[in-house]
Amino acid sequence: MRSKSLAFIAVGAGLAVAVTACGANTSSGGSGSTNSGSASGGAKVGVILPETATSARWEGFDKPLLEKALKDAGLDADIQNAQGDLQKFSTLADQMLSSGVKVLIIAAPDTSVGATVAQKAEAQGVPVIDYDRLNIGGSSKYYVSFDNVKVGELQGQGLADAMKDKPAGSQVIEIEGAPTDNNATLFHEGQQKVLKPLYDSGKLKLVQSQPIDGWDNQKGGQVFEQILTGNAGKVDGVVAANDGLAGAVITVLKKVGLNGKVPVTGQDATPDGLQAVLRGDQYMTVFKPIKDEAEATAKLAAALAKGDTAAADKIATGTTKDSKNNRDVKSVLLPAQLITKDKVKSVIDSGAVKASEVCVADVKAVCDQLGIK
Repeated sequence: MRSKSLAFIAVGAGLAVAVTACGANTSSGGSGSTNSGSASGGAKVGVILPETATSARWEGFDKPLLEKALKDAGLDADIQNAQGDLQKFSTLADQMLSSGVKVLIIAAPDTSVGATVAQKAEAQGVPVIDYDRLNIGGSSKYYVSFDNVKVGELQGQGLADAMKDKPAGSQVIEIEGAPTDNNATLFHEGQQKVLKPLYDSGKLKLVQSQPIDGWDNQKGGQVFEQILTGNAGKVDGVVAANDGLAGAVITVLKKVGLNGKVPVTGQDATPDGLQAVLRGDQYMTVFKPIKDEAEATAKLAAALAKGDTAAADKIATGTTKDSKNNRDVKSVLLPAQLITKDKVKSVIDSGAVKASEVCVADVKAVCDQLGIK
């Protein structure tokens, strides 16, 4: 499945500069199911987040940032997490629709269930915002995320930069995200814009590209190890679609003494990912400011709750192609940043993560050298 983001836009005045990362791929201890209604007395909106098992960004970052942004927009938010359970996702949606939400904001664990929920909501006259992930084949009129093709391009460019001095034919293994997540498709599309010409020219050699169901870090590590073993233990560079998968890859590389010698990409600028970048085990990550994403979503939801589609359309001035339904979805597409070792300080200085979360144990000396406090 392939879909293409057709437009990249800058969000209008009022959106904050990049100030938070996409979250860690380790447990944050959140229950994943909380009612966070505000005391604003405003229009009720429902938010369903996808899971906590493979990434704690949803509870650790998205939930509190959405809570604040929606409350600041005068909305009464009910934010819950489906914990990766497709049936629970559908049940939560039914409950929210029955409770009279004016807008439904969904980040589905699977694009098909997201599309089904969106169709049900739209049939009841409740506008739906696809949050972070576009549900292919759905009916949502609006989508808020990052320019995910560009995110993939940053990953591809990071690997290309890291391997520019390696000999022709250097071998690359790609460990990609879940095939049911449209974002994973877009990341791969962006990566190939940079890497395919290098594969075609013989500068680099693609050993294998493998998507990982559910973004499962443990499975990602196992698959990478199988591919590496099948390739006689040879690898010169690794595309890992996010920091969690990168961490799993690095664990395998450590076992065979290749960590720090083989560049690995990532995404999300998690504390673990930033530590790996500072150690030199991971070459780069991608910083995506979730605060901007939450604020854009809140502004869009506030307009839709009032039935003001003209105001909503002034916010969502980009478009993204739904390849299954062959339609353009009005979109807010935010920029992301490539982060290498020399740029880790900028992520911490922005307030995205705390220095105390990153500058621990063996990386503290590196933080000191880079002036990270």
